[in-house]
Amino acid sequence: MTGILAAINLWNPTHVAGFAIVGTAFVLGMVHGVTPDEHTWPITFSYSIGGYSTRRGLRAALTFSLAFTVQRALASELAYLGLSHLFTFASVDYVVYLVVGAVMAAAGVVVVVRRRRTIHLHLPWLRTHPTDGDRAGQHLALDDPRPWMPAVHGFVAGWGFGAFALIVYTVLAPAEHSAMWGWVPGACFGLGTTVVQVVAGTLFGLVAARRGLDPEAIRRVALRAAGNTLTWGGVAFVVGGAFGLLFPDVAGLSLATGVHVHNLAHLGIALVLVTVTVVGVGLTTLVRQTRAETRLVKAAASPGGPAG
Repeated sequence: MTGILAAINLWNPTHVAGFAIVGTAFVLGMVHGVTPDEHTWPITFSYSIGGYSTRRGLRAALTFSLAFTVQRALASELAYLGLSHLFTFASVDYVVYLVVGAVMAAAGVVVVVRRRRTIHLHLPWLRTHPTDGDRAGQHLALDDPRPWMPAVHGFVAGWGFGAFALIVYTVLAPAEHSAMWGWVPGACFGLGTTVVQVVAGTLFGLVAARRGLDPEAIRRVALRAAGNTLTWGGVAFVVGGAFGLLFPDVAGLSLATGVHVHNLAHLGIALVLVTVTVVGVGLTTLVRQTRAETRLVKAAASPGGPAG
């Protein structure tokens, strides 16, 4: 065991063989799950918060991560067969941003639907549940994310290509002895990411559930945060992808940090997307909506407040 750990090089692995391939892939996956990665954190946050409970947050993160693992196993096998050039071209990340962004925005529309009173939508795939009435001339409806949504996102987002994928596809997968095992490095990498993302999803769900409000208010806060994160995060991803395709030289600029950890060694457009989506939209909405619901509770409890 000590020999395997000694053989693991997370920064620049070379000449790996045997169990060192599995160990390197799994630990790399864990590092990938911990670091601020644009292909995991925004999506895990969105669906886990939208679950508004610890159990649902865990389930959302697990669904996303297992689909991500399936994609990485498939891509790893293709890399072993010498087909990695089909999905590792220079602009692949920007194309993935466009697709992921479109899927995020569409999912956000499903979770939170805002429409004016004069507009009536009768779409069978939108099962909306009215909540707390009309505000500012709009009718607000909230709907839980569908269970399959994180899976779709996980499989699509997995095609993103970065330093971690480069190691899996060009070093670890080709080092396997036969095509029968070409998928193993990608699967182990995905499972390493799964371990971390499941813990993160559980914590996000716990945060959503511990708002000090009644269950329905918690649900409203969580779904608004999830809906806004998916919608506006999706817009940010689409803009980022389009910008990268149009101006690749500018989008490729990054700041070297000197930290020998992939995803932290260079800070660029990926960090911008994570910050805008998770912090700028997700956490901001969560805090703002929690305060709004708390004010409503206090107003209802005050002597001159609305009747219950």
